[in-house]
Amino acid sequence: MIRAHLTVDPHFTVGPVNRRLFGSFVEHLGRCVYDGIYEPGHVRADEDGFRTDVIELVRELGVSTIRYPGGNFVSGYRWEDGVGPRESRPRRLDLAWHSTETNEIGLDEFAGWLKKVDSELMYAVNLGTRGVLEALDVLEYANLRSGTHWSDQRVANGHPEPHGIRMWCLGNEMDGPWQLGHSTAEEYAQIASKTASAMRQIDPDLELVVCGSSSAQMPTFGDWERVVLGKTYDDVDYISCHAYYEPKGDDYGSFLASGVNMDRFIDAVIATADHVKAIRHSDKTINISFDEWNVWYQTRFNEVDKITDVSEWPVAPRLLEDSYSVLDAVVFGSLLISLLRHADRVTAASLAQLVNVIAPIMTEPGGPAWRQTTFYPFSLTSRLARGVALELKLDSPTYPTAEYGDVPIVDAVATRDENGGSTTVFLVNRSLDDAVSLEIDVLALGGVAGATALSLFDDDIHAANTLDDPERVAPRENSSVDVGEGRVTVTLPPVSWTVLTLD
Repeated sequence: MIRAHLTVDPHFTVGPVNRRLFGSFVEHLGRCVYDGIYEPGHVRADEDGFRTDVIELVRELGVSTIRYPGGNFVSGYRWEDGVGPRESRPRRLDLAWHSTETNEIGLDEFAGWLKKVDSELMYAVNLGTRGVLEALDVLEYANLRSGTHWSDQRVANGHPEPHGIRMWCLGNEMDGPWQLGHSTAEEYAQIASKTASAMRQIDPDLELVVCGSSSAQMPTFGDWERVVLGKTYDDVDYISCHAYYEPKGDDYGSFLASGVNMDRFIDAVIATADHVKAIRHSDKTINISFDEWNVWYQTRFNEVDKITDVSEWPVAPRLLEDSYSVLDAVVFGSLLISLLRHADRVTAASLAQLVNVIAPIMTEPGGPAWRQTTFYPFSLTSRLARGVALELKLDSPTYPTAEYGDVPIVDAVATRDENGGSTTVFLVNRSLDDAVSLEIDVLALGGVAGATALSLFDDDIHAANTLDDPERVAPRENSSVDVGEGRVTVTLPPVSWTVLTLD
């Protein structure tokens, strides 16, 4: 058995765990909205047409903020289409996903749904095909109480109270050639700066997110961040990061080490932001909104031809409905570990997406809703990661990977809740074959009265939860935990994610 050692000391902290780290993302894409959160003909639909079984699962998931309405979708979106009487709303072509948008759900309905799931709205404005004026209009509609054209329109539409949106994204993936209105860094920085400055004239306390590069693999990455922040540094609070991971063939060793790539990505963006801060002699720090992240089998999607006949673009087609395995969930859990490990600078994040589309929650029209394997690491981390993230001392053997060189077999992060008096350790064993005996030095915690652990693993790392077998995979109690004098030991099964709670 492989052996590893971990030291947990509450005196060494990374930063507070912001609840916005546990955000998600709802885009008008595939069946995320229609047949996902909204299906008025379903037996579990409420008076507003929203599926109550999905509402229950979203609340269980513990989602804090939800980014909306896109995504690629937003760069062609006219927000006015989604407000007012439903019978008057136009049907539009969605060029991002070659679909037809009915506009049955818009800003008002989605804000109402967020109250049902107890989550905060993070709204994205269209800087692809629109600009400053439209951003001001939707801000006026959403946040002003009354007395102006757009705020009075919201009241007339049956929503007397403002939505009070605090966090706003200035466009989406604007360096991507696939994006409507994509631009150079200089062009985007100019419109983002103008839009941010104008929005702050209405409300100087808004929290604004400027677009980073679409991924670390883009040729624009790095220089894009430098140029954009050089122009917008004083106007915004966050820069966005987006990253998706999938295995290359059967190279599961590299796939399990995806968190190493996420760590390097975050560190690079922080370095660039701090470089701009230094040359501007600024006292302000720009944080990261990692507002798209997940395991996504993009090659599967790329192998499916988009519908090209515009007369046949469907409403809510089945797109990007990945089925997630145990292997995927373990990688997913390690990505959460990376986000927590950077809690001092990554203060907001959005799992992409929430329902049906590369999602932890799946639904069947007229049928059930169920949890994918990735549901469990997210829900448990959201519930148990409280207080501050701790800086750990980890001594783990390494293994070679084709993508990232030698990486530790064990990945770990811990959080400490001073109010509750508990410490939670999140762990991943990346080994495909071997269990790990992990000894944790807890002397600095001042005594551990007890410890419990849940582990997600399976003899078949490709096992998944499906419509026919929705409870095939779930975390189970790890009975190997042993508490001794100043130390706790636990055995981590091969390809596993574990949460260990120390009281």
